[in-house]
Amino acid sequence: MPKDAEPRTGLSRALYAEFRTRIADGTYASGTPLPSTRALATERGLSRATVSLVYEQLAADGFIESRAGAASRVAAGAAQAGAGDRARHARTKPTAPESLAGSLSAIGRHISLLKLGDPSSTAAGEIDFVYGPLSGNDFPTLTWMKAQRTVERQRSRRLEYEDPRGNMELRRALQAHLSQARGMACSVEQLLIVNGSQQALDLCARLLVDPGGSVVVENPGYRMAHHAFEAYGAKLLYADVDSQGLVTEHLAALGPAQLAYITPTHQFPLGSFLPIARRRQLLDWAAERQTWVIEDDYDSEYRYSVRPEATLQSLDTRGCVIHVGTFSKTLSPQIRLGYMVLPHALVQIFADAKRVTDRHAATGVQRALAQLLENGSYDRHVRRIRRLQQARQRALVEALDRYLGEEVEVQGAASGLHVVAWFRALPTTAELALVDAARKQGVRVHPIGPLFHSGKARPAGQRSSGLVMGYALLERDTIEEGVRRLADALRQVSR
Repeated sequence: MPKDAEPRTGLSRALYAEFRTRIADGTYASGTPLPSTRALATERGLSRATVSLVYEQLAADGFIESRAGAASRVAAGAAQAGAGDRARHARTKPTAPESLAGSLSAIGRHISLLKLGDPSSTAAGEIDFVYGPLSGNDFPTLTWMKAQRTVERQRSRRLEYEDPRGNMELRRALQAHLSQARGMACSVEQLLIVNGSQQALDLCARLLVDPGGSVVVENPGYRMAHHAFEAYGAKLLYADVDSQGLVTEHLAALGPAQLAYITPTHQFPLGSFLPIARRRQLLDWAAERQTWVIEDDYDSEYRYSVRPEATLQSLDTRGCVIHVGTFSKTLSPQIRLGYMVLPHALVQIFADAKRVTDRHAATGVQRALAQLLENGSYDRHVRRIRRLQQARQRALVEALDRYLGEEVEVQGAASGLHVVAWFRALPTTAELALVDAARKQGVRVHPIGPLFHSGKARPAGQRSSGLVMGYALLERDTIEEGVRRLADALRQVSR
């Protein structure tokens, strides 16, 4: 085919234009191998001659490089050659929501109003005191790989969907683990394996709350949990939190609610622990109002100076508590495994809803985790990582004291993977200024203000500026340097 000759048929012209566009917009980067003419022809339902014609023209125009006996690849500089296509693509206006062919559902409209924000990556050299991520160096890589290899060798000859409640090996191992580590008594049937605790909250919102129904949440509290309920049209009732967690004596004044979401073992974000008297008062209130209670036990493995207390699920004699746990804080958020301990009355409906949603969590990951629980590797890992996190937390608290002294008050250091740092002389109105000043010093810190409900947050004169400071991602020398930079930022804002 002579150079610059266009493919002659409608099918070949369309395929040629598609490849040029994908090369121009970067979908196919330089060096990307293209499928063979035979494979692409089979995939697209075209003749091999048609695909060969298109490849020849792309090569003639300098978009791809072809060599005998090797796969065709996108040529170096091909994207620049298609800059005109990219410019035309950029000028094309994206479809606006109001011009959609159909309309969003009520749930879609609720989600569109949530202010979730976009995750942003940490810049090179930036120290991020974020809560949530763990250090990749802490993951038990060799142990996990060994478990996965064993699982692969034992792969079933029959590949089929599993029980939506989760792999039976994992549920049996988890039942024993919860009994030993948390003193919980539950049957295997009550356990539901989920794709992280967020899916557990989503299931609760869908199955237990009517649109317009009320959900009691802590203030300040975990906003991603609140969003799970708001997405289904729930009305949030904000309950105050003090140095001992949820103020249960205020619950009666909030009115009826279908559900209550609580973090009793390590209140998020303030870190307080709900004492036994308040736990019983909460359960009495729930039984009287016929309200379900979600007990989020998100990081109970990290106890440094507090002893474990009975879970709400262990104290519950009326069958109203849904216990939610996760492996995101001990292994990795990326394995997407959590669990629920359900009241007997909810087991079947939650299993059915899980089947409708996604059938079940990934089988291989479940079986690998079951092996770690069964052979003791998981418990050994938790003991090791608990020591590491305690050392990091101590480094953070000591650095805050060294560089900021009386200017800062640390809250919630008895357990968990974060603390709250209150800056006594800095009013709430300066909180974002401190965040911005720290960013300019190469430190990313996260304000506590957004975790308060806007209508319930204490006025500026009654609350100092505060930061939620996670440390699980950082090493001790990095923590030290980050706090030193933060102190410099605070001096700038104070001036």
